Amino acid sequence: MNRSLRRRDFLAGVGLAGAGAAVSLGALEGCSVDVRTKTPSLPAPASVQLPGASAFQVAPIRARPDRITAITVCTRPFRAQGPRLEVERMGSKTVVHNYGHGGSGWSLSWGSSTIATENALATGERDIAVIGCGALGLTSALLLQRAGAHATIYAKDVPPNVRSSLASGVWSPDSRICLQDYATPAFKQVWERMARQSFRTYQSLLGLPGNPVEFIDNYFITNDTPPAPRPPGAEDLRRPFADLQGELIGDLVPRTDRFAPGTHPFGQRSVRRTSFMMFNISAYARMLVSDFLAGGGRIEIREFHSPADFAQLREKTLINATGFGARALLGDQSITPVRGQLAHLIPQPEVHYGLYYKRVSFVPRRDGLVFQFVGDSDYYGFDDESTTPDRAEAELAVDTIAELFNIAAPQPSDQRS
Repeated sequence: MNRSLRRRDFLAGVGLAGAGAAVSLGALEGCSVDVRTKTPSLPAPASVQLPGASAFQVAPIRARPDRITAITVCTRPFRAQGPRLEVERMGSKTVVHNYGHGGSGWSLSWGSSTIATENALATGERDIAVIGCGALGLTSALLLQRAGAHATIYAKDVPPNVRSSLASGVWSPDSRICLQDYATPAFKQVWERMARQSFRTYQSLLGLPGNPVEFIDNYFITNDTPPAPRPPGAEDLRRPFADLQGELIGDLVPRTDRFAPGTHPFGQRSVRRTSFMMFNISAYARMLVSDFLAGGGRIEIREFHSPADFAQLREKTLINATGFGARALLGDQSITPVRGQLAHLIPQPEVHYGLYYKRVSFVPRRDGLVFQFVGDSDYYGFDDESTTPDRAEAELAVDTIAELFNIAAPQPSDQRS
């Protein structure tokens, strides 16, 4: 959040779709598709201009700062070399790592957790601990259950009080997944497997009660005025992040439609539309927890301060899905925090489309409209561990989207007592 909902895709005016894969365990279930079999990637579909289309309408967004119900801050765990998926021996325990997915934790969770589950089961154990109750922990525990193992989740917090619950909720499988330097052929093969497995899994979750996963249209709206040119010497010389979607899963990308001014409701601006997948995180996380408990799983609230604490667990094999928490728990300084802030507004059930305009992303989640100022590069929020909400940034994001609907904040005389 398939040349997907990455910020660079928004800035380039390209949207994305994703959808998911059978909730099967891939290679761990007899009737599932072998996720190691690659479907040949096709070139990303070309966009289509619709000059003669009749103007369509969308439900207006009541984007006003007085409708903000919460401002949340997420710390995404970025690793330059990509997610940590290897197996490590720690004392008497075998630890299977499954963390460090940057902005792609939800998007890659089923595929990454399939790899973690295979690694855990390869130890011969069938009673396995999962450390962490976020996107990667819950999917790892569910996949262990579906493979016939017994899983117990040990975690300090459970949804909604985990970092995963603070994500924006869009399909973005290569959002800060690694630096381009580390996107080797071997890494690309693993990433593609994770992306395709997750994509297939999410398809089986479409249409369920509560809409845990759904597709929406997204409109990329070109700014009225071009950005000011950068002064000489102001080029961004930082190392680029890997851009994998168009190269490896282009066959999952829907066509982009272009609308000329006058054929859409956003004034005299150029508009591009695509479809992408959205997670209603509150309903989705609740569903995952319920499914795990219904399958006989157990969640134990426990805090770990160092790997030495793992010795207290009865299980011999552990899946470490602690996300950003692994930085302190394991002393893993390869994890860099990436700050992301969301402004949540009162839900509008009639609004069922996303927007990108002037560096602001809007997502119409069922638990509340979500607005995010994303900056002008993928390095916005990079190496920023702060979690204090910035009210000014939140209001800027809301006011920016309000421009598209000419919505003004109510005057004091308009407000009710």
